Amino acid sequence: MKLFERGNIGTMSLKNRIVMDAINNQMATPTEPGSLNQRAIDFYVARAKGGVGLIKTQCIHINTGLEPSIGDATVNSERCVGWLNDLAEAVHDYGAKICVQLTPGAGRNFAPKPGVPHGGLIGPSPIPSFRNFDGKLPRIGPGRYPARSEKPVVVRELSVEEVEQIVKDYEFSAKIIRQADIDAIEIHGHSGYLLDQFLTPLWNKRTDKYGGDLDGRLTFALELIQAIKRGAGAEFPILLKYALTHYMEGGRDIDEGLEIAKRLESAGVNALTINGGCWETYYWTAPPTYQPRGCSVDLSEMVKKVVNIPVIAVGKLGYPDFAESVLKEGKADFISLARHLLADPEWATKVKEGRTEDIIPCLGCNEGCVGRIRKSKVIGCSVNPATGFERELAITQAGRKKIVLVIGGGPGGMEAARVSALRGHQVTLWEKEKKLGGQLIAASVPDFKDDYKLLVNYLSNQIRKVGVTVELEKEATLELIKSLNPDVVFIATGAIHEIPDIEGIQKGIEEGRVITAIGVLSERQVVGKSVVVIGGGMIGCETGLHLGQRGKKVTIVKGRPIHTLADDVPWGNALNLMKLIDDNKVKILDNTRVLRITKKGVDVVSQAGEQVLLAADTIVIARGMKPNGIELVEARDTDKEFYAIGDCVSPRKVLNAMWEGYRIARLI
Repeated sequence: MKLFERGNIGTMSLKNRIVMDAINNQMATPTEPGSLNQRAIDFYVARAKGGVGLIKTQCIHINTGLEPSIGDATVNSERCVGWLNDLAEAVHDYGAKICVQLTPGAGRNFAPKPGVPHGGLIGPSPIPSFRNFDGKLPRIGPGRYPARSEKPVVVRELSVEEVEQIVKDYEFSAKIIRQADIDAIEIHGHSGYLLDQFLTPLWNKRTDKYGGDLDGRLTFALELIQAIKRGAGAEFPILLKYALTHYMEGGRDIDEGLEIAKRLESAGVNALTINGGCWETYYWTAPPTYQPRGCSVDLSEMVKKVVNIPVIAVGKLGYPDFAESVLKEGKADFISLARHLLADPEWATKVKEGRTEDIIPCLGCNEGCVGRIRKSKVIGCSVNPATGFERELAITQAGRKKIVLVIGGGPGGMEAARVSALRGHQVTLWEKEKKLGGQLIAASVPDFKDDYKLLVNYLSNQIRKVGVTVELEKEATLELIKSLNPDVVFIATGAIHEIPDIEGIQKGIEEGRVITAIGVLSERQVVGKSVVVIGGGMIGCETGLHLGQRGKKVTIVKGRPIHTLADDVPWGNALNLMKLIDDNKVKILDNTRVLRITKKGVDVVSQAGEQVLLAADTIVIARGMKPNGIELVEARDTDKEFYAIGDCVSPRKVLNAMWEGYRIARLI
């Protein structure tokens, strides 16, 4: 396979064409000099051991003192050689190379600090910050939400002398990195961070040598390249990551992006990592489940046509056949994975060995990775609970073999069964439906949730491979449980739709005009041409979008303000979801209360008191879920090990179900 051919980036030789992209992991030791801790080394080693050719670290700072400290890893003293070398040697043991992604700063992307002039933020020009003082990320959508914070602060413009000091600090950091036996440096120039702000006229309004036309706006980047060459040596491999286009008005267009690529090659950059977007269009930077496979490959293909140095493609490339085709068709020289390697650190080895059915699929949910980082937690992964906890949560053999019964074949139940069997227990799983998957079966019906089918297939295959006895169409009762006499029982019976108390709803259900979102997605009931969806959370929005994409006339009714639409969806995913809802002409009525359901449709009242009839053939209930199988939970035998996991405890996400199944099963 092309994926496993050797490749070169400058003087660096790589064993294959698979790169682990940089992703923050929140594993820096919060003391000077901000080193990566042992957990971080374990995290990177797991991916090196899993067969990756090149690993890029999380974004690492030079720490000039010009920006607020956020506890990230920094390279700012000779003491950093120690932890950097520990990381390099640990990764090198498995034949992988290691690249530090080095940033000159975040600029307007930082959350401003209260009580500090300009919120402590810096930038190329006095531009608005992206966030306000509460640090919350603004909701964005065409004509619907602000393009940034509603109450931004104006960042402080860096002086020429300060920019020059950043360049000097970059040179020093490069020297330390080379001294520590790190193999390469990638300049962090994407996602609208500080270097990207200097490159882009939307944010760079300077009239000195660092501003103006493209020549001026490129000056900072070119000085950083030369700083690395001075600090680490003229032949030290340099990569640079930037967005070919920001996908927003006033941002970088493709023509300028291509010109930048050519000039960076001329300046001595050895490889380019090409993505798209910035924080205003974050669904290109960290593409969610709603984005198609290889969503940014067209960008790397464009750059390939104008440069002779290697081009690294990003953007949902963790599908082996697709990744291989990108390389074979000459659209990129390397493929870069981040979240797919969080889901499965052994991705490369499994592909090489032809075990693609054993790959843990990334869902693009951004719950365990980006979501946890945003909450200042250590990075994780919804479908791989050991990510970020490689040492602490390793699966080991149990001291005593037990009989384990799992009730429910959703993601939590299957994960509990898989881990229990791997530990040596005798495991039986009962599922009352005809197939495994639980709510994931309905969730995976929309085209934009196709990755969820991969998770159902993965878990179903794995529990059979490890010897779990699966009994379908078997509904658990207390008598049946007692007859098996298990030592351990996992109750993973999931959740069901909560039916709100609305006048006319029961009659509508009896007549087939009112159905649940799961009823829609399970495709068991007919949906008319005009649809009203009651509920504006993730389930309501995704169901409305799914129907809109199928030509239905859809209105989503939400009781709260518009900015709370899909507020149970991670921020970047919500941006993408809102855009798709707009693109598919799904109507939103916010601050609107449902009065009653009639044969003609739904009577609603606005916040201003105006009553309206929304004519509809079908009304979809998407107001939320409630635990299922609560009677089993309440009547559990206290003399045995009974564990309730997932939505039967409280309706939540795939992450919660799989983490609870994994973490408890590894202890029984």
